[in-house]
Amino acid sequence: MPASPSTARAINDRLALRLLQQEGALTAAQLKHLTGLSRPTVADLVERLTAAGLIAVVGESGEQRRGPNAKLYGIVADRAHLAALDVRTEGVSVLVSDLVGRVLAEASVPIDGDMGTGPALEQAVALVERAAKEAGAERLHTVGIGAPGLIDPGTGELRPSIGLPVWHRRLVAALQERFPESRVSVENETNLAALAEQRDGAARDRDTFVLLWLGLGVGAALVLDGTLRRGASGGAGEIGFLPVPGTPGLPSATDCDGGFHSLAGAAAVAELAAAYGVGAGAMREAEAGGGAAEPSVADPAALVREAVRRQGAEPGARRFLADLAERIALGAAAVVSVLDPGCVVLAGEIGRAGGDDLAARVQERLARLSPLPTEVRPTLLGGEAVLRGALLTARDRAQEELFAQR
Repeated sequence: MPASPSTARAINDRLALRLLQQEGALTAAQLKHLTGLSRPTVADLVERLTAAGLIAVVGESGEQRRGPNAKLYGIVADRAHLAALDVRTEGVSVLVSDLVGRVLAEASVPIDGDMGTGPALEQAVALVERAAKEAGAERLHTVGIGAPGLIDPGTGELRPSIGLPVWHRRLVAALQERFPESRVSVENETNLAALAEQRDGAARDRDTFVLLWLGLGVGAALVLDGTLRRGASGGAGEIGFLPVPGTPGLPSATDCDGGFHSLAGAAAVAELAAAYGVGAGAMREAEAGGGAAEPSVADPAALVREAVRRQGAEPGARRFLADLAERIALGAAAVVSVLDPGCVVLAGEIGRAGGDDLAARVQERLARLSPLPTEVRPTLLGGEAVLRGALLTARDRAQEELFAQR
């Protein structure tokens, strides 16, 4: 059945808004070309969207021709303000942006592990308030949060998890109470990192890939046929619990010790570095020069960076990287054998520190373990991936709601 005039107008409006979202500011002629609509139809939709306060003239095309330059239309950026949070066990980072994703304010605050739940929540909420004020945002339309842990697919809330602070689970409610008009939601940090790498990072040319998060803990995010897959209970990618050879025991339902976490988590990487003497050379140099001993054995990412830098001169650094790549490849091989993603992105602090060198080593060893061709790439977004993913999801949700009003 042919669409009614009102339905056709709504479809055309959404199409134009989506193009302006993806392409940036466009002229009416460019909208006509990209939509395939007639000139009068484009003129009508531009008038409707302008009257609705969703688009406005943001400049001129700059084309040299007779008469005035063509007007450039863009989404009204200050129609809504958004906040994105990266919640860690040791603190919170936040950024506030406009509707098109332009960052207006950024801030972070450490939160001591011994701090009580109430004071921790107050610090986190106050941080968001200060960032919003700095950005000139009278209200926040959407708040997106990235946090470690499992998200209940039924409620959209963080599930209770051993080892994670209680204030993490209560942060959504605290922000909703402080910003009652805002839409507040939480997503697993690894999933958000994968969405960011898919949109703006290492997996931009991939519809199917797996992101391995290598940091304090280990995890994975699965993007299959362009869609993030969370699993029936929200636990897809919990590879810290994956049984692998080389561990002293087996994981349990409540403890990932003995699983892949015991081979590739931060503590295991630091122990492996110590076994190969990685970091000792840098410490001796620092002590001889009267400086501080860097990198710290408590910082496995710094140890990996140091090994990459010194591998040409120190056999121990080369052996450490080879052993680390072997360990990571064990977990990656299990995921690859089930999903055949064709691409694995190494993210998190350790994945970022290893860069191209570690990715190449993992790919080489993975090729020995699996017959399925798999490219291994390092993150391109590094430590900003979770915040970027939270911002992208917040922006998408806000635009979907505002655009749906058309």
